[in-house]
Amino acid sequence: MARAAVDACHELLLLLAGRLPDDVAWRLRDWLADDTDGGRAAVAATLPRALLRNRVGITDHERSLLLTTIGDDRAVRRTVGAILPVGAPERPAFEFRAAPDRWDAAQLAVLAVARGTSGVREVLRSVRSGPFGERTVHVVLGGDRPWALTGTLQRLLRAHGERTPCVEVLPVDLDPPPYHKAAIVGSAPVWSATAVPAAAASS
Repeated sequence: MARAAVDACHELLLLLAGRLPDDVAWRLRDWLADDTDGGRAAVAATLPRALLRNRVGITDHERSLLLTTIGDDRAVRRTVGAILPVGAPERPAFEFRAAPDRWDAAQLAVLAVARGTSGVREVLRSVRSGPFGERTVHVVLGGDRPWALTGTLQRLLRAHGERTPCVEVLPVDLDPPPYHKAAIVGSAPVWSATAVPAAAASS
């Protein structure tokens, strides 16, 4: 899958956050983060079927991103034609609140990786409640290879016992979709590249 297709797929999966079930979303993102052709081919083949199975309609822009993702596969393109078109996606019925100020091994691992990744500007964390149950959502702003960082953070969280991790890595040039705007507003800051260290602030 070419870089343009990977970028398009990552953006599309961001736009579908909260519209696809969490167990479907994290698996697709894990495959996208796989640098082998097999993982990304699985995304291209599975995503259209997942949209049909879960009765998720897509906008014209999302359809364009999906077609870029799947490339020239005619069979998969026929599946795309069956996906319901919508003028604007319904906003998922979720509420976000700031996550408790608690530092466990999972959070420390997320922070260590995010801080060490080129281009990351900020890490936020919130608790989401709604149709898919209560989940902790990590929002990362920036990152040179956002799909790869998403996969790495998901695997870290799964290694710490989180079965369906919710990780949203937003490129700096992408206007946050409504789901992510709500998550950001209802979040607590974890780390910022521009924050003044406490020692410096008190000197």
